[in-house]
Amino acid sequence: MTTTPSDDLLRKILGESRVFACVGVSMNPVRPSYFVARYLSLRGYRVIPVNPGNAGKMLFGEEIRADLKSIPPDIKVDVVDIFRRSEHVPPIVDQAIEHLNGLKTIWMQIGVINADAAATATAAGLQVIQNHCPKIEYQRLFGELRMGGFNTGIVSSRL
Repeated sequence: MTTTPSDDLLRKILGESRVFACVGVSMNPVRPSYFVARYLSLRGYRVIPVNPGNAGKMLFGEEIRADLKSIPPDIKVDVVDIFRRSEHVPPIVDQAIEHLNGLKTIWMQIGVINADAAATATAAGLQVIQNHCPKIEYQRLFGELRMGGFNTGIVSSRL
């Protein structure tokens, strides 16, 4: 069972985070993982792509890493954003906890839910978001979805 994160928590995560490690990101521009990672990079976040099939290649100005333990220790990742099927999440969370000092949040994309991995991350002191997309939440919380005709409930003078 998952709980819906509060808007305050989502705003805090998106407002305080600077570096996202996107696990399972694709180099194919029509894939959701590519689109979300690109969007985050265009919004000023540093995106560290993680995909063993493309390790060593470049994406969004960053080297694609084979796994989380391949991210150099001088890169302080705030959020691990997971684009993998739910059953593949536990070892990703374990590796994140073991190798990423300063990590604050495990974020599982829409459709990705794993109670065991969430419990492990929570026990390690991490915030956990499941079944949500940072791109959609950013747009919703910071007023960008209204341009697409969505009523976000946010009053803004920005066009």
